[in-house]
Amino acid sequence: MELTNDPASMADPFPEYDRLRAAGPVYRASTPTGEEVWVVTRYADARPVLADPRFAFDKANSTSGYRGFALPPALDANLLNMDDPGHARVRRLVSAAFTVRRVQRLQPTIEAVVAGLIDAVAPAGKADLIADLALPLPLTVIGELLGVPAGDRAAFRAWTSDLIAPPSRAAAQSAVVDMEHLLRSLIAAKRSAPADDLISAMIAARDDRDQLTEDELTSLAFLVLWAGYEVTVDLLGAGILALLDHPDQLDLLRADPEAAAGAVDELLRWTAPSPYAIRRFPREDVTVGGVRIPAGATVLVSLASAHRDPAQFPDPGVLDLRRANAATHLGFGFGAHYCLGAPLARLEVAAALRAVAVRLPELRLDVPADALRWRPSFRARGLLALPVTFRPA
Repeated sequence: MELTNDPASMADPFPEYDRLRAAGPVYRASTPTGEEVWVVTRYADARPVLADPRFAFDKANSTSGYRGFALPPALDANLLNMDDPGHARVRRLVSAAFTVRRVQRLQPTIEAVVAGLIDAVAPAGKADLIADLALPLPLTVIGELLGVPAGDRAAFRAWTSDLIAPPSRAAAQSAVVDMEHLLRSLIAAKRSAPADDLISAMIAARDDRDQLTEDELTSLAFLVLWAGYEVTVDLLGAGILALLDHPDQLDLLRADPEAAAGAVDELLRWTAPSPYAIRRFPREDVTVGGVRIPAGATVLVSLASAHRDPAQFPDPGVLDLRRANAATHLGFGFGAHYCLGAPLARLEVAAALRAVAVRLPELRLDVPADALRWRPSFRARGLLALPVTFRPA
């Protein structure tokens, strides 16, 4: 089987995930660029694999030639390519900078950004909730968190688009070069004149034994920008579309806006903005669900499939914002590599969902559902646009 980049399949990929999960716990496939991968389909196997230290992140453990994005060292030395003890060291240092308190301090900023974005479209009675809300919200918030000047954020948005769905190999390579240059310049500026932002805090982060290297600093800034932007955009777009397809759930949110915090978990489970967890490489032959996976193979955990597994989620195809065990989803990972940015993503998405539910009455799609365009990527399930109408303010 080949993992497809066909955007048409992203509108409803779940019947295919159901078929493959029923067929077996692990199947072999190839990526659109030809790499062979082993895909884990069931929740009972997916959760332990995500936390199993026998599955390495360091690409040096790959024997299949898989390398993923061709990133320079200054962007590649991040937590998604590290195993212990290096991973534990870097995570400890960045956790000292990326504190819950720092994230919580952003809540007024998040609420203000959301309010401003809704204010801008409310009088018109129509909007593209990707371009007008889902894209600018995380870009602004992550920019504030890291201390990226406002004038540089639009450029980052363009570079990210060229990496997620490259129009050409040259465009992707150019985006990488430009990102590295921006982040190196930003770190140099913060080192000369520290401010109350995450990059300044990461520069200062150290313990009795160590501190972040220059490449680790640059790579972590890149990871925070990338991870804090992409998943939030895709979750918001697909999540709002899911609510439009399930008006009873949208009505529930309108009646109880504070349910938005719990709704984030169910929408993350149901929409699958990240269909697969980041690749892993077994350090030794490993048996998963009775299937032997050889050392060095490329393993993908299908989060989209695990999140529709009826053995874990009763009636998994039903969207239920009050689902009792929605928080057991794996959308932010599990184990030592659990996403550091999860609290920030929750705050952003919950604030946006509350505003959409309360401030955009009579919300409707402005095009037929089959006219919606999805990103051409098997790694990310995201809408390119979400045109809607609503009663003008």
